[in-house]
Amino acid sequence: MVSLLDIIGPVMVGPSSSHTAGACRLGLLGRGLVSGTPQVALLELHGSFARTGEGHGTDKALVAGLLGFKPDDERIRTALEIADQEGLQYKFEKTTLADSAHPNTVRMTLERGDIKSTLMGSSLGAGRVLVTEIDGYPVEVSGNFHTITLVAEDRKGSIARITGILAEHDINIATLRLTRKQRGGDAFMVIECDESPGAGVRDELRVLDWVRWARLLDRVSGGGN
Repeated sequence: MVSLLDIIGPVMVGPSSSHTAGACRLGLLGRGLVSGTPQVALLELHGSFARTGEGHGTDKALVAGLLGFKPDDERIRTALEIADQEGLQYKFEKTTLADSAHPNTVRMTLERGDIKSTLMGSSLGAGRVLVTEIDGYPVEVSGNFHTITLVAEDRKGSIARITGILAEHDINIATLRLTRKQRGGDAFMVIECDESPGAGVRDELRVLDWVRWARLLDRVSGGGN
């Protein structure tokens, strides 16, 4: 099914929905992983992002997203200068990822205080994005939902407890995916929600003694809202 957004693209600062709007959305998702503007960001560009990204404004758009700017924000054009003023230390490197990686892919390593996180995601066109890896765990995050990411001990009943907390707050789950590297080890959970869980729900999850950490990735629109 083709939507109007697929035809005309998102409301954005140009020149390219893939290289600008999508890149900005990926930056916004990365920002959520470290709960705000990172202090240090290593941005490894793959494929078309590496070859033509600078000319299409990919570098500015990624940094703009990390600063919290949306794809239709005029400040994208001066995002690198603003980052310098605000103390965001960013570095771009060209890299080659797996053959299966989408041509418009970035791997971000972000640091803020004692939080460090890695995200790999791709811009699919018309402002659409897909995050495929967070902290070494395979995921599928579109950014179209309010999303909770958390790492917890692999315990019986943990999913029921977490979903119960969301139900208590009248939050409907759209998708839930759990990944673990080994039985009894840590489990990585991605929960996409129709409603925003908010910091209160996040903090309620954080105090569970078997939850390592929990973070919110707000729904990131293609621009305009």
